[in-house]
Amino acid sequence: DMQVRYRGSVLGWAWSYVKPAAQFLVYFIAMGVFLGLNRSLPNYPVYLFSGLVVMNYFNEAFMNATRSVIDNTALVKKIYLPRELFPVSSVIIAFVNFFPQLVVLMAASLMVGYHPSFAQVGFILLSILIITVLALGLGLIFGAINVGLRDAQNIVELIMMFSTWLSPVLYNAALVDRVAPHWVVVLYNLNPLTGAVGLMHLGAWAPTTAQDAATMSLIGPHILIYGLIAIGTSLIVLLLGELVFRRMEKNFAQDL
Repeated sequence: DMQVRYRGSVLGWAWSYVKPAAQFLVYFIAMGVFLGLNRSLPNYPVYLFSGLVVMNYFNEAFMNATRSVIDNTALVKKIYLPRELFPVSSVIIAFVNFFPQLVVLMAASLMVGYHPSFAQVGFILLSILIITVLALGLGLIFGAINVGLRDAQNIVELIMMFSTWLSPVLYNAALVDRVAPHWVVVLYNLNPLTGAVGLMHLGAWAPTTAQDAATMSLIGPHILIYGLIAIGTSLIVLLLGELVFRRMEKNFAQDL
């Protein structure tokens, strides 16, 4: 899959850097410069990029897993093997593409005084775990549905379009607390992506700041609680995804 992805490409592996760099530049100009977030958030470029790399990983893993079965139609029809291997391998490929972005994030953080504790490094790993489990679980569900109903792929694209805006990637969580009703804030924080992005900010961005009460409030006062809820929710989604996939896979060869 990795060879096919970059076959005939001039830049090849460099696209793993070019695409997120272009995306970062667009959002930084729009949100950081035009809307002034670069002045109100310390080290806003690190804040923005740490959220973007998490969301890019989720979107790619989710879409890859959704398409994984139909993209391997020939193997599904001719060879018997655990069909879950297709979504799993697709998520692994997304992680391989995510890793260079994580390296760039760490390098940028070091340039502005990154000094994390062991706990903060653990928050980064927990954020990655939440995204991996959640994307795989959703990918199993939508990948199985997509075999017989190709509209599932379009639904995934809609989810991806809204996911960046429904989690604190481009803005800080404190803004939601100020403008939204309490019940909306609760639902917003129960979104596993909100917990994953918050944990990444806590591990990759917070150590570049003074880490005082005002700065930490930008992430959210209860991010650790919502982070634990996020991993629990992601595990439930993974279990549900496996059940749906197992139930529907017996018709894959016929539907394809």
